[in-house]
Amino acid sequence: MSQIEISQIIEQIKEEIEVDANGQAKASIRATARLAGVDHAAIINHLQSGELKPTKLAQSIIIQGFEAGELREWRTAGIPDTAIAIILEYYAYDAGRYCTLQARLVCRSFNTIGIRAWIQDKLGWTKPVTDNKTGMTQIQLLAALAKNLAEQEQHLLQQSTKQTEILHRLKAVEVEQDRVNTPCGHKYSVVGFANLQGLEISVKEAGTKGRKASALCRKQGIEIERIHDPRFGKVGLYPESVLIEVFSTGQN
Repeated sequence: MSQIEISQIIEQIKEEIEVDANGQAKASIRATARLAGVDHAAIINHLQSGELKPTKLAQSIIIQGFEAGELREWRTAGIPDTAIAIILEYYAYDAGRYCTLQARLVCRSFNTIGIRAWIQDKLGWTKPVTDNKTGMTQIQLLAALAKNLAEQEQHLLQQSTKQTEILHRLKAVEVEQDRVNTPCGHKYSVVGFANLQGLEISVKEAGTKGRKASALCRKQGIEIERIHDPRFGKVGLYPESVLIEVFSTGQN
């Protein structure tokens, strides 16, 4: 999900977010759920658990000083900005399989300036300036936010690239472990197995034995792994036990 899509979501839920005269913000449960990228019913369940058997999220909110009874009232009164930050952080990092990339991206977006300032900025709220004090202009806030979002997107891209590389390496390790641990021994191509046995084999013979090995694998429910070969293109890798049977028949 891009920052443009998040901005679109903010626009859609703008009417369900408000900031009072003191700058304190709150949002409806539905708006908070949209920010986190989850169903609003899930957040309702967490908040309703506060007085009975608090969930991990409800416990995190209560630890921050909120009363268990308050959580139920937020269904109509709205969720305070400090609690919204806890909810977004939960769905970004602590919800296990329910974590969402959207929550993580939104969470990282306001980490630098805080959820309250982030909501204030999104709603265009500015603190009244007194005679002796000056604050950041709206343009300065937007520029700072834009810079922060760009840095976060670059970080996410780098993390995604690293994760892809790690997954490729893990896959290679799993394939090798499968070859070592498989009950039917290592896997070889037909030509590779013939070379290992010191046998000469023609292209035609290799093709014939390959088809026979493939048939045996399908019959035994063995998945055929295929690798690139510079001479023959894609070739199959067959368990040692299958190749022994194919070569022992003496049939081409």
